[in-house]
Amino acid sequence: MNNLLTRIIGDKKDWKRMEARAAQLPADYRTVYGEMKSYMWRFTAGDGMDIVDILRDVLDLFETEAAAGRPVVEVTGTDLAAFCDARLPEQPDTYRNKLRANLNEVARKLS
Repeated sequence: MNNLLTRIIGDKKDWKRMEARAAQLPADYRTVYGEMKSYMWRFTAGDGMDIVDILRDVLDLFETEAAAGRPVVEVTGTDLAAFCDARLPEQPDTYRNKLRANLNEVARKLS
């Protein structure tokens, strides 16, 4: 039980550090990162750590590219849903098409 509590507390602290890093991104990156989180959480399995690991990798990429001065749409492409789907584990095609359209609307607005 103690190991479980340690893991939960550690995971929560790690998440807060990630959110603090994301808050430092330029506005367009923050917008896309937030929308990606909303999209990806719908496909999480179990405790959600699979999505946290993916988001950590995306955050690393976004920090690097933002520091280089690249616009976020240049990094993700205009098909933001495809950018996310390429990082997600294989999922059944339930209501993914509707979610993809909603997510891609964000990229269209930023273009």
